[in-house]
Amino acid sequence: MEDFRRTYLRLCKEGGVEPQEGVVAQLQENRAAQGSRLDLSGQSLSADTCSVLARAFQKDTVFTEVSLSDCMLSEEGAKVLLTGLFDNTTVRVLDLKGNNLRSKGAEVLGKLLARNKTLRRLVLEWNALGVWDEAFSLFCEGLASNSALTQLDLRNNQINHHGASELALALKRNTTVEVLDLRWNNIGLLGGRSLLEALQKNKSVVQLEMAGNNIPSDTLKALEQTTGHNSDRQSTMRENHNRSQVLSREIYTLKEEKGRQFLNLMETIDRQREEMGRSSRSTSIQIGQLQEALNDRKSAVNSLTAKLQMTEAALTLSEQKNHNMGELLTRVKAEKEEQRERQSRERKKEQEDSTLREGKLLREIQNLTETNGQLRNKVEEMERRCKSQQQQIFELKQELTNSTAELKLRLAQADDRLEIEKRRSKQALEDMDGLRQKEVEHLNRHLEESERAQQERIFKLEGQRIQLEEELSKAKAACVTERAQAEEELGRVRAQVRLEEAEHVSSLEEKLRLVRSSLQEAQLHASQQKQTISELQVKNSQQSVEMDGLRRRIDELQQELSGKDQEKVAEVSRVRVELQEQIGHLHAERTAQGGLKEKISALEREIKVLNSNHREVLLDKESEMSSMLEKLRLKEAEIQRMREDAAQRASYLQSAILTYVQGSPLGHYSSPKK
Repeated sequence: MEDFRRTYLRLCKEGGVEPQEGVVAQLQENRAAQGSRLDLSGQSLSADTCSVLARAFQKDTVFTEVSLSDCMLSEEGAKVLLTGLFDNTTVRVLDLKGNNLRSKGAEVLGKLLARNKTLRRLVLEWNALGVWDEAFSLFCEGLASNSALTQLDLRNNQINHHGASELALALKRNTTVEVLDLRWNNIGLLGGRSLLEALQKNKSVVQLEMAGNNIPSDTLKALEQTTGHNSDRQSTMRENHNRSQVLSREIYTLKEEKGRQFLNLMETIDRQREEMGRSSRSTSIQIGQLQEALNDRKSAVNSLTAKLQMTEAALTLSEQKNHNMGELLTRVKAEKEEQRERQSRERKKEQEDSTLREGKLLREIQNLTETNGQLRNKVEEMERRCKSQQQQIFELKQELTNSTAELKLRLAQADDRLEIEKRRSKQALEDMDGLRQKEVEHLNRHLEESERAQQERIFKLEGQRIQLEEELSKAKAACVTERAQAEEELGRVRAQVRLEEAEHVSSLEEKLRLVRSSLQEAQLHASQQKQTISELQVKNSQQSVEMDGLRRRIDELQQELSGKDQEKVAEVSRVRVELQEQIGHLHAERTAQGGLKEKISALEREIKVLNSNHREVLLDKESEMSSMLEKLRLKEAEIQRMREDAAQRASYLQSAILTYVQGSPLGHYSSPKK
């Protein structure tokens, strides 16, 4: 209080204002009386004093209650003083009774309510705030935006039904005002209805004073019932809040006790886990050693399986090559059979042709005996031609022999190369087979070319023979002997050709035999590989047996570990049983205590349910709240019905009441000043 007095004096000195003796004396008197209440009631405060006090109130003071009743504040002084309280955070109660505040005061009070967040109680009795509707609407707007004020006193403020409607709109938005005093105003029936409609939406007002406002009794009863419902609702909410706090405290204490018990249990479990960890580490070391051995065996098995796969791949390749060689042999045999069938068909045709020709020649011999002499010259010429043809046949034979020799040399070279390649590397089976295929194809191509050349030459010889036969037929000479000689020569040529073909076939058969021998060698190699594969499989089976033994050993170790784990679990269960027995003893001791301990024991018996579903209590409370809200809704429905009845009754009396209100003078219905 001394600090505020000094601040007041200093600000008066700074502003050049003469301090009022009555204010200084009142501050001095209040110093010893009430340290948190500033009482300047009855002091006539000038505008300068109000400006100084406003500057003092702008700083946080020790006062929580300020009384400025009957200070005869001017419009300017009230505006300055209330402006100083805009940002104040300590004053909670403000009394402005009997200061005749009007339009400017109402506007400044609206701004104060809109900006100040700490003011809880405001007394405005015996003022004139309701005379000017616009100013009072600004006051109501500030009240609507306020979220801290709980008590408002507006007695004897000349508030009419327009002001009451503005106040009702403010109450619809405000959710903090609990006590509202509107006694001795001029609200009337319309204002009462507006306030009743507002209170149906407002749930915070629990006390409303409406005496001396020319409001019908049924409307006043409806207002009282509405405020009663709000007060009941507030009381039930407070009771529920208190109950929830009590339950939360009890649950917290129970949780602490259970937490301590759980910590003790966890300590014992941790010690047992440490022992189990030491034993498990030793067993894990053994398992790691076994696992390393198992991994080594697995790596060996993997290497053997890789080798086995490689050998199987090589075996499949060799089998594929053998299959290809077999197909090649079948194709060669089929071609040989086709050639033999073709040659047999040609021989049959030639024999048939020769028989036909012999018959014709025998018929013509008799006719041609006469012309033998004439044709001898021609026969000599034919002999010369035959000799030339023999010479050509001889050359052809030499060429055939040379070609066969070359083929034999090539075959020998190929065999030598094959043997050299076999001696060099048995692993390069694929390359050898490729070379063999190439050589065989080359030989087949060469043989086909030689056969084609021989066939062409035979065709040429056949053409020459046909020419000779045509010449013989044209000459029609009986040259049976010459023809026989020619046929004998042709037979010899054919025999030689057949012999050459037989030799060629024999050479091919020899090559086939060599190919078969190579196939047999490949099959032998494949059988050796299969034998090695079987050996590897045997080794693999042995190692799998060893792995099975290691696995059985691991299973045994795991069974031992499981047995130890079961022992530990049994010990833990035993410790839990002991703890439960101790808890039972504690429960037995607590049951001997008073009613509060009986409640605690009941809560302990239900602690599991509370721990699993601790929200059920809140849900029950919410259900209770919903039931209460339902009751409130029913009561509001009853109030609505009563309101409708009251409105129906009021409609009959409305005209008389309006005439009564119009006949009464404004401002003369207030009670005497207290």
